[in-house]
Amino acid sequence: MSTLTVYFCGTGSHRFDTANPSFWNGELVSTLASNEQGREFAQWVAIDGPGSGNLQADELFVKTELYGPTGTLFGSGWEENVDHALHIIRGRCGWQRKALSQQQYQQLKAAGIPIEEVGETGSWFWRTYDFGERLLTPQQLQEQIIKTFRVGGPIPSQVNIVGWSRGGVSCHMLANAMLEDSALEQIPVNIFAIDPVPGLLNFQAHRVQLGENVKQYVGFYSRDERSRGFDCVIPKTHPSTRCHLYPLPGRHATLVGNASLDGASEGNALMEPGLIVRHFAEVCLTRWGAKLDKRLNLSDSKLQAYHHAMARDDDEYQNMRDYSYTVLYASREGERCVSLGDEGTAFSRVTGAMFQPDSGLAAPVRWDSNAYKAIR
Repeated sequence: MSTLTVYFCGTGSHRFDTANPSFWNGELVSTLASNEQGREFAQWVAIDGPGSGNLQADELFVKTELYGPTGTLFGSGWEENVDHALHIIRGRCGWQRKALSQQQYQQLKAAGIPIEEVGETGSWFWRTYDFGERLLTPQQLQEQIIKTFRVGGPIPSQVNIVGWSRGGVSCHMLANAMLEDSALEQIPVNIFAIDPVPGLLNFQAHRVQLGENVKQYVGFYSRDERSRGFDCVIPKTHPSTRCHLYPLPGRHATLVGNASLDGASEGNALMEPGLIVRHFAEVCLTRWGAKLDKRLNLSDSKLQAYHHAMARDDDEYQNMRDYSYTVLYASREGERCVSLGDEGTAFSRVTGAMFQPDSGLAAPVRWDSNAYKAIR
């Protein structure tokens, strides 16, 4: 059995956010990916989020535009991210970077190597980098890694998907794209999503509902986020999917490692929600076949202490409702607005098999030793 884990970073976030000062111990998705012990591309792949600067544009298995502010505002580029992940799962690229990348160009230029040619119009273009009689591209190298190290053939027998923010919604998009692909529709999928937020005008069916290929869905949600346009989505799932959903105190970035009092700046005052989510992400991924280093391995007594700390600091978390990433605010009072599929609602109105009866939904800072039993 071969397992591939796909890590989708959030809006404006990328795989090097392990060193982002806004996250006291590294942003969660990039940290999990950096702690992977398997072969990149064969056993795991990390994909930068929309609006992160197109740092991976030269290495993707599909061609993408160089999106600017529309990546942050509307998620432009995440369809290409999902398409890239599909090609990684199949083990075949759909596009190759045959010319020099910008980074390669700058490196050669700095070394004094003549690499510019001027055409009739006076414009310059990059040479093709030719290794003797063959042309070697990043995509060819990655394909060969997949062929060599993915056990049992190019297509994995299981896919895990992890994501935060629009990366969490990208988990839904990838699972649905796999279900529409005759070569991938039978592959079982597990999803670990952290505060999946589609953004304005992005509640289409392929982003907010899931099919029967998703076997387990674990979601952690930020209780105190009040930025306008940051409504999180609880996907509608197939009856056979095991769902476990957990609201925790804090803002959108709190659950992936921002421990500041405002949920956006630097600091380590409120670490507990991020540590809890990281611990259970590691528990789930390990159970699903991923090989991770530097796991927290929190004991029940440590989890209990973290919950007590969250209860102690509840006023600080509720004060976070006075801050907004978008300047505009949703209502500070009452529950956070959420979407069940494409239907606006509140956490307390989402009932049925989607919630574990002992999940602590009514009082998410309360410690209950059985609350996480299903995902341990």
